[in-house]
Amino acid sequence: MTKKTAFWIFLIGTLSSAAVFLGATYDTHRQVATLSNVDKLSDRVVAGKRAFEKYNCNDCHTILGFGGYYAPDLTKVVQRVGEEGIRYRVKSPELAFANSFRKMPNQHVTDQEITDLIAFFSWVKEINNNDWPPQDSKKRLSRGEQMMVAKVGVSPGAAVFQTKGCMNCHSLRGTGGTFGPALDKIGAGMSAEEIGKYVRNPKGVNPGSKMPSQKDNLSERELDEVASFLATLK
Repeated sequence: MTKKTAFWIFLIGTLSSAAVFLGATYDTHRQVATLSNVDKLSDRVVAGKRAFEKYNCNDCHTILGFGGYYAPDLTKVVQRVGEEGIRYRVKSPELAFANSFRKMPNQHVTDQEITDLIAFFSWVKEINNNDWPPQDSKKRLSRGEQMMVAKVGVSPGAAVFQTKGCMNCHSLRGTGGTFGPALDKIGAGMSAEEIGKYVRNPKGVNPGSKMPSQKDNLSERELDEVASFLATLK
């Protein structure tokens, strides 16, 4: 290769890369208002962001991919555990994480600050962020689920139950959360169809339920798999 050929390869490669970068940057800025959910900002959302910073939540948690990786990502926390689930964890972490290897300190967050945090998290989950984080995606089995099915030999429903956050609220054999009831024998009293109906619309079955609907958190396939798995627990 001659010096002249190398020069033209370098020049064309540099200019074409710069053009792609500038075009992508322009397209991103053009869509910022739409993608960022900025039109839904409110004083309560801003107050929730301030509370998030006041208690240094990012030291342990990530949000939109940024922060510490000790505790779960909070981008989709509302759809994963619901508003009451957030309130319970922040208000009484010593109870919520009593059986977890992760421990969250009680920051003595006020009721108003918790309400503001929920508003902030509700706003964040509506940001169009290209399906982040992967573990909360409805479009595919996560890598963890795939590995559990392939290597451990568990059913797809058991893998979804483990990886999609069900054990943040519920326990099996003494392991898991304390916000919801233990599910060791749920299949003795409910069929897969009944469990599936409850998981899709808890308040429609029990108006006093504090469980959020999982239709926004799990795909129809995952909902069916989880219901089938839970129905076997007798």
